[in-house]
Amino acid sequence: MDLNYNILDQLINIVGHEYATDNPNILDKYSKDYSINPPIRPNYVVLPEKREEVQRIIELANRNSIPVIPRSSGVGFHGNTIPNQGGIVVNMTRMNRILNIDERNRSVRIEPGVTYGQLQKVLANYRLMALNPLSPHPLKSVLSSHLEREPMLIPKFEYGDPVLTMEVILPRGDILRTGSASAPGAPDESLSDLVGPHGPGLDFYRFFLGAQGTLGIVTWMNIKVEYLPKLQKLFFIPFEKVEDLIEPTYRIQRRMIGNECFILNQTYLASILARSENELEQLKEVLPSWTLILCLAGGPRRPEEKIEYEEEVLKEVASNLSLNILSTLPGTLGDDKILLERIRQPWVETDPYWKFREKEGHEDLSFHMKLNRIPEFIQPVYELAFNKGYDAKYIGCYIQPIERGRVCYCEFGLSYKPDDLDEVEKVRGLYSEANEMLYSKGALFTSPYGIQSKIAYGRATSYTATLRKIKNIFDPNNIMNPGKLCF
Repeated sequence: MDLNYNILDQLINIVGHEYATDNPNILDKYSKDYSINPPIRPNYVVLPEKREEVQRIIELANRNSIPVIPRSSGVGFHGNTIPNQGGIVVNMTRMNRILNIDERNRSVRIEPGVTYGQLQKVLANYRLMALNPLSPHPLKSVLSSHLEREPMLIPKFEYGDPVLTMEVILPRGDILRTGSASAPGAPDESLSDLVGPHGPGLDFYRFFLGAQGTLGIVTWMNIKVEYLPKLQKLFFIPFEKVEDLIEPTYRIQRRMIGNECFILNQTYLASILARSENELEQLKEVLPSWTLILCLAGGPRRPEEKIEYEEEVLKEVASNLSLNILSTLPGTLGDDKILLERIRQPWVETDPYWKFREKEGHEDLSFHMKLNRIPEFIQPVYELAFNKGYDAKYIGCYIQPIERGRVCYCEFGLSYKPDDLDEVEKVRGLYSEANEMLYSKGALFTSPYGIQSKIAYGRATSYTATLRKIKNIFDPNNIMNPGKLCF
């Protein structure tokens, strides 16, 4: 019997005829994403609806030594779901249930296919909101965002690690639940509230963060959420030099005021605010080079007093450092008020995604570093872009304090035209050299994609050897997304 037909027949038997395919046209769609990684087609695509179906798919793949590539989001930016060695792409978007909302502990348990738009709408009924990255794509999976360690816009200590517990299907089909979810009878027949990440089960959950599907498939995750503000005030602090924003950001975070706090250069900020191509160019002309955006927010208890206190502290910081605090941005005619909606909700599906405002292609280059060292990394990237013939006006930059400024996330966005092969190669070369340069200066790649993984793991030999031992324990047949990270 033809093996290809036999595998497809078994997949159909697991999920049904309409949810398993080897149609070349469909496979082509899964061979690429919005990154500059070259396309590679899988052999099959399958869409399970239940945990038991995921188990059977993995068991089938394990018996036949077929690669498995989990995919939760309907969109990708980093190449981590492109199948390096073919195999079965397991599309988890049908598993899209919100399983539990725990108001007392401010947590929610979700399946992989739950998107930010879906979750925010439901949580609003409970006066809660999801923690989210900067203006996520409407097809972005909440669970994927947390697995990929995307930074959240609220830099409170308690949200530095927003994942609580999870259920994982291991590469041989076994079920692993982490932390308090490992209690007998969890999640449905136990008194455990599933919010203890460190026990009674072994503290395994961090193995799966940033693992890009190389150690198993997460079928649900319990994550932290925040109160939806009753009152809020949005402020903007403009800067012309990145060096000038370091001390103000530190002081604001040390005083522990505000919810959302982040920094954008004019390219990224204009892309989020603009409603047309003409407006994009106009905003880039009038917006400051850098803007620190801070939202003071009051929750369910005494919000007026909280806002009043935080505004006093902000004015004190501004007075001491001679800062110009704005309630609206120049050139926006007050339309910057839509910013709160745009950063708290996923991007409107009918509008071009903000990262595609400049051009239709976009590549992110991200790393972690201490905030006071960020200026050492900004200028060299711009200089390298100039030397490579890439116009720096297309470089977006996003700086996100984490855990009240203990460290920060920094992202460069490189826009390009996907149909312009010369420009694609230019961006690919710039991306590669910039990563090498940033790593040599001390940049930390916490979720290394593509060239970043080769750089990071190729030079951390003892760490890489340990990871490979763990991989061999979890996945001895190396079926889970082979070719990613150091596997």
